[in-house]
Amino acid sequence: MMNSAFRNVQFTASRLINPNPFCSSILHFLPLYSGDAAPRRSNPLRQRNAVSHSFSFPFCSSSSSSSSFYIPMAGGDDQVPPPSSHLLEMQFENFRVQLDESAALREQIRAVVMEIESATRLIQANLLLVHQSRPIPEVIEKAKEKINDLKKFYGRLAEILRECPGQYYRYHGDWRSETQAVVSQLAFMHWLETGTLLVHTEAQEKLGLNSLEFGLETEDYLTGICFMSNDLPRYVVNRVTAGDYDCPRKVMNFLTDLHAAFRMLNLRNDFLRKKFDSMKYDLRRVEEVYYDVKIRGLISVGDQQIQGQS
Repeated sequence: MMNSAFRNVQFTASRLINPNPFCSSILHFLPLYSGDAAPRRSNPLRQRNAVSHSFSFPFCSSSSSSSSFYIPMAGGDDQVPPPSSHLLEMQFENFRVQLDESAALREQIRAVVMEIESATRLIQANLLLVHQSRPIPEVIEKAKEKINDLKKFYGRLAEILRECPGQYYRYHGDWRSETQAVVSQLAFMHWLETGTLLVHTEAQEKLGLNSLEFGLETEDYLTGICFMSNDLPRYVVNRVTAGDYDCPRKVMNFLTDLHAAFRMLNLRNDFLRKKFDSMKYDLRRVEEVYYDVKIRGLISVGDQQIQGQS
């Protein structure tokens, strides 16, 4: 009876000292000793209990170990975020600033590119008049009026890109297709005037481009030349209809030399290669027109002699 009362007092005191139920349950089953108890013989089980009594449980927080062992609770007020979260926040803040600046720059570029596209459509609309047997000098003179506007627009693009040096190829795709269309129209006008190909340096000069800072890419120039060849078969048919039977021979010789020059290039299987493949179909159509004109005897003797010399 006395041992039971002493055990209850010890259990209550242990709960006040450490409210951990696991530790309290362990202490509840430890053996109790009274001062008036008679000495007992040594028991191996008792020795094991003594060893286990000296073992300190990690989940029991006593006065001596409470300061050295602490497990923070989730969501506590004293929980400090790790340093890596601060670095992560700073990194994505920099990303946000960079993306905002890039978006603002693209808007400026796109505004200028839309003006380039509008001027190119006007040039193309004027050049379409050559298919209606309009005088070629009159058509070309009217189309040349927009070349100065294109030169001004490309100058504005160069000024925008000076604000972000080293980022030319990052934004080059924003005006690539428009530049290819511009080269196509310039090359067609040049061929109508001279009957020769517009070379790369001449195209840069017409647009006011500097190869060191803001130049005309080689692939854009070659793609524009391929676009120009697509307009020649239609031009040949309309010229023959108007009575110019020597035009097929001139265009055929020009496309033959141009196609042979492209054959020197080791083109990859990309957009430029596909446009080059379309050039041979343009050449075939012109050859068919020339064949029809020749077998009908519409080519004069003088023209045949010129053809033999060429």
